[in-house]
Amino acid sequence: MDLLSSLRADASERPESVCVAGEGLSRGDLLAAAGAVARRIAGAPAAAVHASPSLSTVVGVVGGLLAGVPVVPIAPDSGASELGHVLRDSGAAVLLAGADEADSLGSPWLEGGVPLVPVSPAERGEVPSGPVPSEQATALILYTSGTTGVPKGVPVTGEAIAADLDALAEAWAWTEDDTLVHGLPLFHVHGLVLGMLGALRTGSRLVHTGRPTPQEYAKAAGSLYFGVPTIWSRLCADASAATALSGARLLVSGSAALPAPVFARLHELTGHKPAERYGMTETLITVAVRADDANRRPGVVGRPLAGIETRLVDDAGEPAAWDGATVGGLQVRGATVFDGYLRRPDATAESFTDDGWFRTGDMAVLEPDGTHRIVGRASTDLIKSGGYRIGAGEIENALLGHSGVREAAVVGVPDEDLGQRIVAYVVAEGVAEPELIDHVARELSAHKRPRAVVFLDALPRNAMGKVRKDQLG
Repeated sequence: MDLLSSLRADASERPESVCVAGEGLSRGDLLAAAGAVARRIAGAPAAAVHASPSLSTVVGVVGGLLAGVPVVPIAPDSGASELGHVLRDSGAAVLLAGADEADSLGSPWLEGGVPLVPVSPAERGEVPSGPVPSEQATALILYTSGTTGVPKGVPVTGEAIAADLDALAEAWAWTEDDTLVHGLPLFHVHGLVLGMLGALRTGSRLVHTGRPTPQEYAKAAGSLYFGVPTIWSRLCADASAATALSGARLLVSGSAALPAPVFARLHELTGHKPAERYGMTETLITVAVRADDANRRPGVVGRPLAGIETRLVDDAGEPAAWDGATVGGLQVRGATVFDGYLRRPDATAESFTDDGWFRTGDMAVLEPDGTHRIVGRASTDLIKSGGYRIGAGEIENALLGHSGVREAAVVGVPDEDLGQRIVAYVVAEGVAEPELIDHVARELSAHKRPRAVVFLDALPRNAMGKVRKDQLG
């Protein structure tokens, strides 16, 4: 069954629209508009998409998939260096952009040497009648954030996407009767694969709010909502908007850890305990809390999805204990995991073990029943201080439990005596450094207390709301 089988099958029977920033199409009209795009780009080695929060982006992506052309979604705020690298590395031969956006796109978009193909949701065309694109072929080429060098291309097959969406549909009881609401960027796994292709595959109605404001979320009247911690935090600051989500069936949080106070406040205002999940560009979503799990807890991302295996290893690569306390490196394998980075055999070899497991680079704690808690990135969130292995995430949650703290990020910095000392960066009011240090020591243990607290007006974050710890210090 191909990735877009649901859209192909029910386009005429189900007129429910895909709506983005107030502009909508029926499923049949979406298929016809995408068909026009598919015919124009057929045979291209790859097609880049100016992935703005617009209906044109949806039409362009679906058009590429119908044509069997790998789609390369690009953030609309990409700078010259990043854009040039992605276009060259992916081999994109065309750049798809909304017809209403094409005239406003200036340098560097029009200097990249790739012809611009305008996309109009009003255009109609026949869906290509040739063979359905192979599910083993590359459907998307997604790019990593580039925090440790230039962004790396991640080819994702239609087969992997379909397997992931079907497993999530089962875990979240996601059906054609749902209305999915989100305002996430359409160039990442969360907003594009889950938030757009997921709706098309399950048959659910999609409402993309354009901007992810509390007011837009509140008026969308959805049954299923996706968000990142920043969105949920802002929603909690608007009690009337949050209360409007009480009629939903499920709230899902991802892309970064949801702070415990936000989890609790969401539950208080909406009556829902949000379901968290875990994944990466390279693996799609691999672990998730199920819709029927009544024991949802902050910081818990659930168990592996169908078709996915996980394991925890120590520094020597040996199995680590599933005891709810031991921190180890998380490795995964299964149907959703990619085969390797585009044109980067060196990076691919470094990322996989000899027996075929993908090294996520994330540190986790597994409970005896297989429930996962992610404690951070090995490169930035595993702190080795005074002989202890400490996850930055638990210290951040402890800090966020203080009433005066709104945001927190914890890092380890070199220390001649301790190896690394713990430094906390916070956005806070009405509280001083000694009080926060003592607060952590009381909540956790003395060796996990920050040795210094730095007060900031805001933490640096990327487009998905993740804190850029490489910019701290």
